Amino acid sequence: MPKRLAYTPPEHLLRDFASRGLVVLAPESLGVPAEIHAEIYRKEKRASSAKQKITAASIPEILQIVNAPGVAAACDQLLGKHWAVVPFTHNAPFASGAHDQHWHKDDNSPLNGRKQRHHHAIQVEMLYYPQAVAEDMGPTATVPYSQYWAFNHEENHDNFAGADHLDFDYYLSGMEREPVSGPKSRYQEAEIRAGDTRHDIRLREAVTGIGWPLVRQFEAAPLEAGSVVLYSHNLFHRGNHRRDDWRAWKRKPRFLWRFWLYRTTEPKRRGTGAVAPEVDWHRLGVDPMTGHNLADAPEDATAVWRHHYHWLQGGPSKPSAPAPCSATERQRRGQALFNALHAKHDAGEPTRIGAAYQLAAIGDDELAAGLLAEALRNERETVRRAATYGLVALGTPATEVLLEASRSPVKWVRKAAVFALGDAGEPGLGVAEAIAKRLREDASVYVRSVAAGALGCLGRRAIAAGVGDDVVPSCFEALIASLRLEENRLGMNVAQKRSIKIVRPTDECDVCEGIGTNQGVARFAPVRSAVRENALWSAVILCSHGSALLGPMLDAVIETLAGVVREDDNIFSVGLALDALNRLARLHQHDRSNVSTRAAERFDTLLAQMPVHSWDSLLRGGYPEQSAFRRSTQTPT
Repeated sequence: MPKRLAYTPPEHLLRDFASRGLVVLAPESLGVPAEIHAEIYRKEKRASSAKQKITAASIPEILQIVNAPGVAAACDQLLGKHWAVVPFTHNAPFASGAHDQHWHKDDNSPLNGRKQRHHHAIQVEMLYYPQAVAEDMGPTATVPYSQYWAFNHEENHDNFAGADHLDFDYYLSGMEREPVSGPKSRYQEAEIRAGDTRHDIRLREAVTGIGWPLVRQFEAAPLEAGSVVLYSHNLFHRGNHRRDDWRAWKRKPRFLWRFWLYRTTEPKRRGTGAVAPEVDWHRLGVDPMTGHNLADAPEDATAVWRHHYHWLQGGPSKPSAPAPCSATERQRRGQALFNALHAKHDAGEPTRIGAAYQLAAIGDDELAAGLLAEALRNERETVRRAATYGLVALGTPATEVLLEASRSPVKWVRKAAVFALGDAGEPGLGVAEAIAKRLREDASVYVRSVAAGALGCLGRRAIAAGVGDDVVPSCFEALIASLRLEENRLGMNVAQKRSIKIVRPTDECDVCEGIGTNQGVARFAPVRSAVRENALWSAVILCSHGSALLGPMLDAVIETLAGVVREDDNIFSVGLALDALNRLARLHQHDRSNVSTRAAERFDTLLAQMPVHSWDSLLRGGYPEQSAFRRSTQTPT
């Protein structure tokens, strides 16, 4: 095999993730025996040949990878302690072959459910390769440095269903169904090997044609067996065809496993007065992994990278001493950035987003909040989107602006405001009630679903700020009330009898709730509810901090979660509720042992009654590894 990919050293993990959006862990850094990768590959190859379902039940060794010391250490850096795995999603292997996917950003999980996309490291995807991946074996194709730039979706139905697309006509025209390589390919072997087929050219030009800085295709290879890729859920990527001899594919399949991870705790702050050292991004030169020259990065990009590099380390994300200038000069600079917020067309996305972040760091919070508030009310989604991220970057000084916006007659403004309140509003009861009001009263399913997720983000930040005792019970009161009211609906792909990629809003639901599936388990139905699932996603976050914060809501929380596990026919809701109960029982057994014991007994009873299990999720929630390993070989997953 050629020289391996430049893996990410631990000391550069946060820097590279904040900028590139993609890092790769070397097999030797995982802290597991090298033989485990060969064992997983051997079992997977045998099961694949026999056309058997491949899960942790047939290959329980995969749980050792999810819980590997090196994986946990890297994810602790990126996502904080007690990060979670989304249950019952694509946490299963995929094989590379003859076809190319179109470029897309993955849904926020589970399974094409639309959420607001966090710029902060809230969700990360993990890919694990049990075998070596040569450059011609269909390595995952990615677009590093694309994670902060996006397209419209609110009224652009090409991007409605969770996974935002680049050159969606590649899919619509049927090119995704055409074999690029293999025995049925219409291309010459030399074209395939050189990457010069019409498919290759179109996919490359789709990336470069958009005009975003540093953005071009990158194939993550060559990789050694046991490599782990971690990337932002906002990164454009696609499945890639193989270019080697197709007659060897059956003998030498290329597998990968995919997991969705998400944050439950805030970044750990440094000591009083401690500030992470600044990075001179331009002086980093050529990225050893991708070959991009960072000297070419514009300020629109580096301003965003700087914010997120500092946020990952607990802040501050704004300069403590902005460059000195007169009030007149600051007003002039602010107006110039405000004008840049209104740049047009898709190619202007980095200009808009970069201007929003620079405005947030201008050194005059009142000026920044006023200009970003005006942009938030703009009728163009591109401008509102940039303003939203700028207000999140501004932080708590944006609270009053966001509270007012949450009462807007325009649902898109309310949706943006409630998202930003969760990510940046002053962590107190006033903001909690404003979000809860939208969850109770808003006519839009989309707004209510974002509100349900925002309560978890707000509660997580309140706990870090030391006011969790006040805020968390209030958040849970709103979440439980919502779970009692919100109902599941038949999955849009099922109800509309069309691909999830092209479903449309309905009178009942103005957001894509995702693929309806029971995953072959009779206990469940192909139903979804974006609000219920986001409420339970928030419950996992809040329960990760233990029972002591729940106060008078404790019994109601336990009973509500248990009721969802027993009665809900949405497999994703059940998986999230079970993980929340698992975390309440196990992650903080020292805080109130009687509560932990009671929650554990309830959890164990419910677990025994479940016909299917998401062991990877439960393992990360504190379920003992040996018990998960043993039980995964005895029951379905």
